[in-house]
Amino acid sequence: MRIQTFLLSCALALVTLTAQAFERPFPDTVKRGVMTPANYPAIIIDEKTRTLSAGARIWNQDNMIEMPSALRGSEFAVNYTESDTGDIDRIWILTADEAKKTLPLVPVKPPVTKPAPLPAPVPTSK
Repeated sequence: MRIQTFLLSCALALVTLTAQAFERPFPDTVKRGVMTPANYPAIIIDEKTRTLSAGARIWNQDNMIEMPSALRGSEFAVNYTESDTGDIDRIWILTADEAKKTLPLVPVKPPVTKPAPLPAPVPTSK
C-alpha cells in the first residue's frame, strides 16, 4: 500500500513539473510592450492610451484569463496583438523568463507593386 502511494506521488510530481515547463506559443504578429491598466476599455501600453476590443482577452503568467479590473496599479511586461481596427484584442502578461527573450524577427514582406501599364497603341497609316 505504501509503495502504491509513493508511486502515485511520484507520478503526480512528474505531471506537475511538465505543466510548469509549458512554453506558451505566441502568434507571429505579436508585439511587446509595458502595460499599465486603466479604466475599461482603455489600457495604457508604452505610455500611449489604447482601447481594448469588445472581446479582448488577458492571460496572466499562469496562462489563466484575467479581468481588466483585477490588474489595477501595476506595470506589466506584455505581448499583445492588435485587431484590424487597431484595438488591442489579446494580451499575455509575461513571466520574467519570457520577458528576457527577444521576439523573433518577422520577415518583412516586400511591397506589392503594380505592373507597368501597357504603352498606348501607335496609329498606323494606310
